[in-house]
Amino acid sequence: MTEPLVEPGPALAPERLARFSRQLMLPGFGELAQRRLQAARVLVVGAGGLGSAVVPALAGSGVGTIGVADFDTVELSNLPRQLSHGVADLGRSKVDSLAETVAASDPECRIVRHHERLTAANLPGILDAYDLVVDGSDNFPTRYLTNDAAHLAGKPLVWGAILRYHGQVGVAWRGEGPGYRDLFPVPPAPGEVPSCELGGVLPSLCLVIGALMATEVVKLVTGVGRPLLGRVLSYDALTARTREIPYSVIADADEITSLIDYEVFCGIDTTESDAAAGGSLAVAPISAAEVLQRIRADQPLRLVDVREPAEAALRRIDGSTLLPLAELLGGAEPPPGDGPIIVYCEVGIRSQRAARELRRRGHAEVSSLDGGIERFAGVAADLITR
Repeated sequence: MTEPLVEPGPALAPERLARFSRQLMLPGFGELAQRRLQAARVLVVGAGGLGSAVVPALAGSGVGTIGVADFDTVELSNLPRQLSHGVADLGRSKVDSLAETVAASDPECRIVRHHERLTAANLPGILDAYDLVVDGSDNFPTRYLTNDAAHLAGKPLVWGAILRYHGQVGVAWRGEGPGYRDLFPVPPAPGEVPSCELGGVLPSLCLVIGALMATEVVKLVTGVGRPLLGRVLSYDALTARTREIPYSVIADADEITSLIDYEVFCGIDTTESDAAAGGSLAVAPISAAEVLQRIRADQPLRLVDVREPAEAALRRIDGSTLLPLAELLGGAEPPPGDGPIIVYCEVGIRSQRAARELRRRGHAEVSSLDGGIERFAGVAADLITR
């Protein structure tokens, strides 16, 4: 057990005692723990897959104040896994949608809405108003930013990560155990770990990992149980197995003394430009699911296969044009046509280089198929010609 993070608030009103009666009777819990939750102030970063599971769970547990930070809006593809949003919320702020979901369940839970992208400039000031932070973000710059801000503030961080069929949960707290950087000292190279948008995620995994994260918050606030300090819980949905990964402080690690530019730290270059291209050369990958959606909707696009002829002879995407990478780099152009250019190869490495070259030549609408034909075949086998 750890010492409770939050001092108990005032005595609970009779209706609050009735609402939380099932957890008040838990061994070692009681009204005092519930009053600590009522007084707690928790910042949740992200209102997507994990945030939309964590926030209602925290509200249901009785956390009195929950801040939600997100600048995104609800899209149709969010709904299967982000169950706090509905069809009526399409196009709305995720923060607003999530706040209304909580209000419908418990109007006394105070939701503080942060409609903004978190940065090294604004996060410290936001975090000042909270006791701890929960990171449910889906990108590495935000994860490292949130960890470092919590570290400098001396406040606990509960973090979770999900991708495909796997999830992880951990707790970082300066002075109480190792931090996120002790587990992941450096971020992966750009493109090495796909986002959920590109790699996919099992919808129910969001609920599992979100519930585990909310449980860690309750334990930290009340002092009940043993939090995941120095341990990472890993969950594999396909085998229904969990395992615990212990880790410790890196003794000779550089001390975190200030917040930095986390996009640069994570190797994300959003400023690369070229006069001939007239703008940024950065190429955003496109997921197999999105390409399939565009094909099914008969949207105009140009599929360009930059593999070798022998590879294309084994399988190719229907309607694509073969233009080997060497020929493209030698000056060859894709055939003219309508719609954006989508370049693909076997697994998505050569296509990135080809897409950057096309962007350099002035093609404004060009994307690289994430995971290449290998991943596309997994979602649209009927569109593969062999």
